[in-house]
Amino acid sequence: MLSRKPYLLRAMHQWIVDSGHTPHIVVDVSLAGVQAPSGYAKDGKLVLNVSYEATQKLELVADHVEFSARFAGVSQHVHVPMDAVLAVYAYETGQGMIFEPKDETESSSPSPSKNRASKTSQTGGTKKPSLKVVK
Repeated sequence: MLSRKPYLLRAMHQWIVDSGHTPHIVVDVSLAGVQAPSGYAKDGKLVLNVSYEATQKLELVADHVEFSARFAGVSQHVHVPMDAVLAVYAYETGQGMIFEPKDETESSSPSPSKNRASKTSQTGGTKKPSLKVVK
């Protein structure tokens, strides 16, 4: 199954913009493939304004976030692999979403059909699906 992160990131970005707020992402700059201006990160994390006004050629696609933006008046290219995006939030309210370090759909766990079969044999019946609260 595909990762949910790019879909949730795009949805949250659009919701923040539609609400009249400024979307920001938190990036783990220690991960491979992150291209961002040095000197702005704190504790290995970088907060980036990803509003349409602050960026040029913004791309929020399946495997990365990419745009150009000005840092201290100098235009720079930014490329962030999706794995490096830790959170998205509205600057004005702090409302947003924190992502798991690695989306669980990308893990090496057995497929849902195998999971269902093993639960059935262990419990003698089928187990109902459950939802997890995401803050």
